Amino acid sequence: MKPMLIALAMLFTLEVALPLYAQDKAASPPSTEIKAQDDSMAPAAAAPSATTAPAAAAPTSPVIVSADKISNGDTSWMLTSTALVLMMTIPGLALFYGGMVRKKNVLATLMQSFAITCVASVLWVVVGYTLAFTPGNGVFGGFQRFFLNGMVFENEAGKMSVSHLALTIPESVYMMFQMTFAIITPALVTGAFADRMKFSAMLWFMGLWSVLIYAPIAHMMWEPTGFWATAGVLDFAGGTVVHINAGIAGLVCALVLGKRLGYGREAMAPHNLTLTLIGASLLWIGWFGFNAGSAVASNGRAGMAMFVTQFAAAVAALAWMFTEWITKGKPSVLGIASGAVAGLVAITPASGFVGAFGAMVIGIAAGVGCFFAATTVKGWFRYDDSLDAFGVHCVGGIIGALLTGVLNVRAISGVDGSLLIQAGAVATTLLVSGVGSFILLKILDMTIGLRVSEEQEREGLDLALHGETVQ
Repeated sequence: MKPMLIALAMLFTLEVALPLYAQDKAASPPSTEIKAQDDSMAPAAAAPSATTAPAAAAPTSPVIVSADKISNGDTSWMLTSTALVLMMTIPGLALFYGGMVRKKNVLATLMQSFAITCVASVLWVVVGYTLAFTPGNGVFGGFQRFFLNGMVFENEAGKMSVSHLALTIPESVYMMFQMTFAIITPALVTGAFADRMKFSAMLWFMGLWSVLIYAPIAHMMWEPTGFWATAGVLDFAGGTVVHINAGIAGLVCALVLGKRLGYGREAMAPHNLTLTLIGASLLWIGWFGFNAGSAVASNGRAGMAMFVTQFAAAVAALAWMFTEWITKGKPSVLGIASGAVAGLVAITPASGFVGAFGAMVIGIAAGVGCFFAATTVKGWFRYDDSLDAFGVHCVGGIIGALLTGVLNVRAISGVDGSLLIQAGAVATTLLVSGVGSFILLKILDMTIGLRVSEEQEREGLDLALHGETVQ
């Protein structure tokens, strides 16, 4: 128990030390007044809805408003987006990953996504939401929404609470929308350690990681009092918070757990690419809620984000396909599906800030870059990232985050981009998530153990851990 407390204290120290490097800025005065519409605001995920005033004029704490101040159009779109993003994990990601593993591990892989959906939902309600999306210091939010304390769904007087980040929709809807991001991010990590991690260790790791790693990074990047949000980082829908965060954690998991038995010597081909293609298709559709929903409004910015999401995904899929065709002689189904996901990852941070040209450049860079990261680079270093969580999500997220600073169009975003700020946010995410994940994994390895036995791994996790098998 003592080593666990020491390690957690080290992680906490690492995270709270970051704000010491930022310049102190005066906090915006609290306000409950809803301002006029303004579509030229700063990042939608890190500021109030694009139909509200700029961040500087917005309230700095959750507020109570009359029900007639709520936009039915915005609320309807955000309810739809929430369902779309949840679909990305179950069944989208579950099928995408499930089709890529060997037949003896398919149920265990599906189970991971489903169980994480449940665990992350509970933790988000209890503590995740308040740590991520209420005003606080540069790293953590406050505890005013612990277990959703003080959230008014609608009282007798027709009043309800709204988040200071989304003034035209009920706070319950904004909380649910952000919950779906907190669900898919840890689920992405599981692709890196497929076929070899204990289910119990996976649950503990994902629970601790969601609270101690995901929530602080979300706060730093998206909540106006966060370290990098204050600095002006551009991350419209989660290039750093979701993809780099999950991708680097996945790489650390793969390295700490070690390679699968027989890796590099035995055939480990996907057992059902039909499932993978269906999963990738569901991810693609769900991504419209992921990116366009991050406008937090039903408006032109959401429409633009939806368009560049589609365009970048298509370009990246073709870029991966042609690169694979040229280098390996044949275009594969797995390749074009992976390329589409790489493009979706890379456009995520830029989706509210770039136009068609920027989306095309990001798509090409993601398709080619992630192909080589998932094949050549992995071959050079011989790490066993089972389903290329690092090669697609971390590398794609880095490409997108950095190019956002270069390709940002002020006429679209209303703000200036900075490659230096983007690079700083990328480095912070790599450091906090990488080091934090390593500490958590080592604690769990010393206590309950991380990896299944050799006998269980050879038998397959479906039967060994869950007592079930696919016929």
